[in-house]
Amino acid sequence: MLENRTLSKLRDKKNLLAFSGGADSTALFFLLLKHDIPFDIAIVDYGIREQSKKEAAFAYELAKTHNLRCHLLKAPKIKQNFEAKAREIRYGFFEELIKEYGYDNLLTAHHLGDRFEWMLMQFCKGAGCAEIAGMQSVDKRDFYTLLRPLLHLDKKELLTYLHANKKHYFEDESNFDEDIKRNSFRHNYSLPLLEKYLSGIKKSFEYIDEDRAELIDEIEIKSIGSFAYFKSSQNQRADIFAIDKYLKSQLYMLSANEREILKNNSIAIVGRRFIVNQDKGFVFIMPYEKEMQKMDEKFKDTCRILKIEPKLRPYLYKNHDAFLKIKELFSGV
Repeated sequence: MLENRTLSKLRDKKNLLAFSGGADSTALFFLLLKHDIPFDIAIVDYGIREQSKKEAAFAYELAKTHNLRCHLLKAPKIKQNFEAKAREIRYGFFEELIKEYGYDNLLTAHHLGDRFEWMLMQFCKGAGCAEIAGMQSVDKRDFYTLLRPLLHLDKKELLTYLHANKKHYFEDESNFDEDIKRNSFRHNYSLPLLEKYLSGIKKSFEYIDEDRAELIDEIEIKSIGSFAYFKSSQNQRADIFAIDKYLKSQLYMLSANEREILKNNSIAIVGRRFIVNQDKGFVFIMPYEKEMQKMDEKFKDTCRILKIEPKLRPYLYKNHDAFLKIKELFSGV
């Protein structure tokens, strides 16, 4: 069930599987074992369901049985914006483990249904081909690679595998709560369509991926601490896609309105957290510093001479290496 091109990226690597005890991650767990792929698992207990304790215990015992390491995080209580905050906690935990233990790859159990559901949600919000293409099987991050080995498989195929091999898994009851937007899309739109048109949807994603590869150039984003920059590709769609991809790695997702702002403005503050500046053939992304502090005259004079956007200056004044990099880039223009 796992593709050879994916398996080749997993062999002889240190792999970390994001595990939940649900059908998807359990299926991926046993498929990795089947193909003799080395890996450990990581699970987050958010403490909001009684069942979560059983899922964590299941993960620990499963790892112990197969001589794997199981990393467990008991998340702090989330008071609001649960989905976004949970994702931030989850990926923050995974990335800490990747740094500490030297994992090469992070594996998630997203499948075709997740991708199709995401596509429909983006389409209804207003999105182009790059955004609709959504999840990719391989996603290069700063210091690891995020892999989604099940992206070509439907949930029913995973359930058939689990049942045929008599593998235990948990069903998260929150998946049936249609007050959650993604659940509503899943039960009312994506699942019925996948039921009727699975082969056609699979083929469509193959074409979409081919089109995306033609439309979007891969852009190398460099960083110095929390400061990121890249040379503009002169393709606005590709630049905005790169900005979006970087911000996702920082656990922030651009809205459709913010993408429009980036199309029409050289500078934008997004989510009150980041500032994006497109200037002199470069794109800069950095945390947004609201307060203007007292700056020395030499710094201010340099900024005036190089015409550095005033809204960038509070951050650059506090982050000398980032300032030197912009100074170097602008001096060469």
